[in-house]
Amino acid sequence: MVFGIDVRLSRILKNGKMVCIPMDHGITNGPIQGLEDIHDLIYSCENAGLTSVLINKGILKTLPKPPKNIGLITHLSGSTSLGPQPNKKVLMGSVEDALRLGSDAVSLHINIGAKEEPEMLEILGMISDECSKWSVPLIAMMYPRGENIKNPYDPEIVAHVARIGAESGADIVKTVYTGSVETFKKVVRRCPVPVVIAGGQKISNDGDLLQLCFDAVKSGAIGVTFGRNIFQHKHPPSIVKYLSEIIIAGKSQKEVLKKFGQTKK
Repeated sequence: MVFGIDVRLSRILKNGKMVCIPMDHGITNGPIQGLEDIHDLIYSCENAGLTSVLINKGILKTLPKPPKNIGLITHLSGSTSLGPQPNKKVLMGSVEDALRLGSDAVSLHINIGAKEEPEMLEILGMISDECSKWSVPLIAMMYPRGENIKNPYDPEIVAHVARIGAESGADIVKTVYTGSVETFKKVVRRCPVPVVIAGGQKISNDGDLLQLCFDAVKSGAIGVTFGRNIFQHKHPPSIVKYLSEIIIAGKSQKEVLKKFGQTKK
C-alpha cells in the first residue's frame, strides 16, 4: 500500500537518494552571489541530476512555470542577519500553505544550543504534527549552533542534534558533517531516519567537494543538500551532475574522479 507521504518522498528523492540545492538564503542574507536570478538557476539544474530544491514560499509563488523533473521543498522558518537574534528561527508559514502552493515537502531550520532553542523545538514539534496530519515529509535542518556549542563538529554533539530531529518527527535530518567517515557513521547509525549533509561554507576546490560527497555516502548518508557549493559554482549544472553520479548512479570514486579530471576546466 502506498501512502501520501511515500508519493511525496518519491518526488524529492530518486531511488531513496537526495541531491538538493537549499536556496532559502535570501531571507537570511539577501540576494547573495549565485541567487541573483534564482528562477534561472532552478531551471538550469533541474535536468542535471537534481532531485529537489529547497526554497522560500515567495520564490515558489513567483516561478514562471513549475519545474517538471524535481521535487519542491518549502522552507517554513527564517531569521535575518540584520536582526537582533539571527540564531532564532521563527515560523513563517504552515504546512497547509505549502501544500496550497504545490510543495512536495517542507523544511525547518533548528539551532540546538542557542538560547532560543526552546521556542524552535516547540515549532519543530508543532510542524511535525501538521506534517503527520497532511502526510507531508518534513526535512529538519538540525544545526549545533549557539552559546552552548563549543565545537559544532563534535561527533557526539552532532549525533545528539540529529537524534533530536528524528525524535521530534522529522522524516529526513540534515546536519553538519563531522569530518571523517568513521565519526559520521556513528551519527548516521544512531539516527533512526535518513540523514543528508549540509555543504557549509564554500569549498574552492571541486575535488575536495566531490571527496566530501563520497565520504558522506560511505558514511551512510542518503545524499547532500549543498547551497553555496552549487549555486556559487562557476557551472552549477556540471557540479550537480557529478554529485548525482556519486549519490544516485552509485559510481565509484575512481570512475567519477577520472571523468572529472578529464572534463574539468
